[in-house]
Amino acid sequence: MNALDATLALAASGGRVCPQPDAWRRLYELLPDTQRQGARWEPSLPLILGAWYDSSDWQKTERFHEHLAWAESHGALARVHAFLAALPDDDWHLAP
Repeated sequence: MNALDATLALAASGGRVCPQPDAWRRLYELLPDTQRQGARWEPSLPLILGAWYDSSDWQKTERFHEHLAWAESHGALARVHAFLAALPDDDWHLAP
């Protein structure tokens, strides 16, 4: 199992969808080379604040996985994996 697969497995264990909004914001801050591209951000911003309530669990999972792939492609996956491994259970959004 490669590092991304291990992080994805950690992220999905126990019915996890994505980190809760505050934890997801902190994770996004760990991602290197984020940048504004016109009206958008690369990678896309976390689905938090108003977007949290307007997004399905599937959309949250897809966006979260986009962030994990970005971390891998920018050399930050080990740091992101350690952050996620240390998150308390209360900091995870779970599937119903």
